[in-house]
Amino acid sequence: MAVTKARTGPALPRVPASTVLAYYLTSYRRTWRAGLFSSFFLPTLMVVGFGLGVGSYVDQGVDGVSYLHWLVPGLLASTAVQVAALESTFPVFSGFQWSKIYFGQYAAPLRVGDIVTGHLAFVLFRVLTAGTAFLLVTAAFGALRSVWALAVLPVLALLTLALAAPIFAYSAWAPTDTYLTILSRLAVLPMMLFAGVFFPVESLPVVLRQVAYLSPLWHAVDLCRAATLGIAPQWSIPGHLLYLAGWGLGGWFLACRAFRRRLVV
Repeated sequence: MAVTKARTGPALPRVPASTVLAYYLTSYRRTWRAGLFSSFFLPTLMVVGFGLGVGSYVDQGVDGVSYLHWLVPGLLASTAVQVAALESTFPVFSGFQWSKIYFGQYAAPLRVGDIVTGHLAFVLFRVLTAGTAFLLVTAAFGALRSVWALAVLPVLALLTLALAAPIFAYSAWAPTDTYLTILSRLAVLPMMLFAGVFFPVESLPVVLRQVAYLSPLWHAVDLCRAATLGIAPQWSIPGHLLYLAGWGLGGWFLACRAFRRRLVV
């Protein structure tokens, strides 16, 4: 007796991470106007307050340039840190605890890597739009001394991945939102204060200086400062880029692992 094999239809196409990004962009269409105001107002306030206000008391400048020109690249990098940390803490925690959107996405034909990558892409979009606005404001103040300042944007993108990916893993693991506040106070805020944004790292004690060199923000600040001033960075460019890429790649794997533990029952 002949045996007929059951016909199986073609496998469902895998939904790519771009679909996850499209979801966040669609949601962002309802709130982008409020963010547009802050994207230009806050950089203007920071440049006027710190660059011109505090800078007026720094008569001799820093490293041979005015305090405004020296400060701007640090502010660019620290702004990327603020946006990346904000978008990688409570929104990720909410996706598991409150809105539970990740569970809905995983129920669709999405893999854990798609969910993480798509959301990271949206964080990258938010940082690059804020960074572009900051560049326009600082250019209006004449605070950019080199055409290489445009290289700041890819540096900010790499810094975003280096910070957002590990924070994704931490936020997915956090049992309560109190842990997100702890992260901000004990890690994000000290890093912004002591990574060469407002004053040279070399003025710190030796032990704190070594800790500052380990932070991804210092590496990004050194690259941004070299780009906006048109000078060589303190450390090698490939070394900076590889260090930031290592944080981003390692953080992505940790985030996928943390997401998988929460989503796969």
